[in-house]
Amino acid sequence: RYEAREDFAVVMQPFFRNTLLPLDSNGKPDLSFFAADCFHFSLRGYAEMAMALWNNMLEPVGEKQTYNNFTHDRSKLKCPNAEKPFLSTLRNSGFRSSDLVLDKTEPSVPYWAAIVTAVAGVLVGSL
Repeated sequence: RYEAREDFAVVMQPFFRNTLLPLDSNGKPDLSFFAADCFHFSLRGYAEMAMALWNNMLEPVGEKQTYNNFTHDRSKLKCPNAEKPFLSTLRNSGFRSSDLVLDKTEPSVPYWAAIVTAVAGVLVGSL
């Protein structure tokens, strides 16, 4: 949908795809990365996820890290440089050439069908 645009890009950031539960020195889950409910991240966990997301945005498409190692090491934070001063997209990673040809395709489901389904769901749910 956005591949032909010069002013906007959508890029998948897979840093969480193969992430393992962080462990402490005893091999048990390190609860310092999680909030009291043991489901949401704590400040430490969010800081790790933010660093992994930032690094992913700077890595070229096709070379993005798919895991987070939870080392709590700020030196692993990547920075833009003169060679690559921008966030990585398909186009500036070399995956899309300037002579890109996109076929116009119609959506498989008309937009009004989604609206009718949503309204019907609300009506059935309220009954």
